[in-house]
Amino acid sequence: MPKNKKQKKESSSSDSDDGPVDRNPPPEKKAKISTKTEDKEPTWVLQGKKLVKVREFKGKVYVDIREFYEKNGELLPGKKGISLQPDQWRKLLSIGDEINETISSMC
Repeated sequence: MPKNKKQKKESSSSDSDDGPVDRNPPPEKKAKISTKTEDKEPTWVLQGKKLVKVREFKGKVYVDIREFYEKNGELLPGKKGISLQPDQWRKLLSIGDEINETISSMC
């Protein structure tokens, strides 16, 4: 007789190799992203926390394209982004078709 006789365990109804299943996953934190902020700044969501805002800073108007982060349930502007003056924004819009053609030729 072998010294280490082990009984084969019956497999349970789940035979997946996915690993342990977390039955109580942590709740997802979702920032409140709307078309208007509390400061009445017009806001558009590009993707996730990447936003476009028209804002006033030191008496001048800017189009702010920026990645935001969440701190204490509040969305705050991050370092990654650019603020364009209205004339720069209009210039960007005027060359939009040319940029789209270049993107299409590269993809």
